[in-house]
Amino acid sequence: MRHIAVIGSGPAGYYTAEACQKAFGEGVRVDIIDRLPVPFGLIRTGVAPDHQSIKGVSRRYEAVALTDNVRFVGNVTIGQDVSIDELRSLYDAVVLATGAPHDRKLDIPGAELPGVVGSAAFVGWYNGHPDYADLAPPLDGPAVVIGNGNVALDVARILAKTREEFAGSDIVGHALTALQGAHIDTITLLGRRGPHQIAMTPKELGELGELERARPIVDPADLPPLDTDSLLDPGQRKSVTHLRNFAVANGADKPVHIVFDFFAMPVAVEGEGKVERVVVERTALDGEGRANGTGERYEIPASLVVSCIGYRTPPIEGVPYDDRSGRFANEEGRVLPGLYAVGWARRGPTGTIGTNRPDGFAIADKIAADIGDGSGKQGRAGLDALLAGRGVEVVTFRDWQKIEAAENAAAREGSPREKFTSIDALLAARNP
Repeated sequence: MRHIAVIGSGPAGYYTAEACQKAFGEGVRVDIIDRLPVPFGLIRTGVAPDHQSIKGVSRRYEAVALTDNVRFVGNVTIGQDVSIDELRSLYDAVVLATGAPHDRKLDIPGAELPGVVGSAAFVGWYNGHPDYADLAPPLDGPAVVIGNGNVALDVARILAKTREEFAGSDIVGHALTALQGAHIDTITLLGRRGPHQIAMTPKELGELGELERARPIVDPADLPPLDTDSLLDPGQRKSVTHLRNFAVANGADKPVHIVFDFFAMPVAVEGEGKVERVVVERTALDGEGRANGTGERYEIPASLVVSCIGYRTPPIEGVPYDDRSGRFANEEGRVLPGLYAVGWARRGPTGTIGTNRPDGFAIADKIAADIGDGSGKQGRAGLDALLAGRGVEVVTFRDWQKIEAAENAAAREGSPREKFTSIDALLAARNP
């Protein structure tokens, strides 16, 4: 029997478990360990609450979780309840699938001012992550969103939507209430480079043009010549077409403006005890497409700054770490003997949810080559004994199903699903 521990219950973790099932059949036992008492990682707390079709992939993971040889072990913190070395002594293979849940640092003066938040924190706040339930971002003035990727679009869209537009979503109640009481009439999206360099996909960009009370605004002067769009790949060309349409669209009657500010590099955040403005330097692209400051500076009023500039995997004691890349040091997924990394923990925060599936299968192949038929380690029996001896209250997948049922039952008709936003509430919900 082969015993495998997967740390992290997001897409990378469940795709790895699925791959191990297919590789080893009944000859494997996989324990998926997570710090939270709920599974699915960024599917629950990272994907935008109004993108329910994307969250539907969790049903695939549920099918894996309900098999006899895969088990969810929730409410277990690595480094506190059990160490990496202990797991390596109990399992033939330990796979790090922790993702990249921490924000990359906004390294400019004033970034520590109240009102500057990272996208992981802000997204976690409106998605009900227990770590960010008490964030209370300031929503009483203009907002600046730093970044030109889909996360920046998500943040802008969530800030701009009406209550009615959240029907069918699973945005948490505290965020919905705060957003509906907000006084934000301008949301500025800052991008260091231009329209041809955005990392925004057509679907997400197109959604901005369909908002009830918000109008996306693009300065026609920022757009490159139309004939240069032919050099782009089809998806990028569609995205730029949306920007061109925004540049000529008529929506002056809408009270909220989402302003695309291209060739704009934030150089400082200023204010007396809180965010009041962002200092921006105009940029120009060199021959290799790099954005360089021109020396021209201006200020954008802001009470909230959301930095969407990337993510990092948090280090774990005893695991080699690549600080420059913000992920675990590895060679094609191998970290140490019997220790592997997969997904964003392996390659950094790149790719889509689906990218993690072939990644998981590749790691399963490496495990198969490395561990053979297994080494007779204790696996889950050893973990259960260790955690019981330390008084750790483990949450199973069946417990999660009870929590999910309680969240669904708590939702009022016509309102978003009511997520529980504290560990205590989640644990209590499994014992109705």
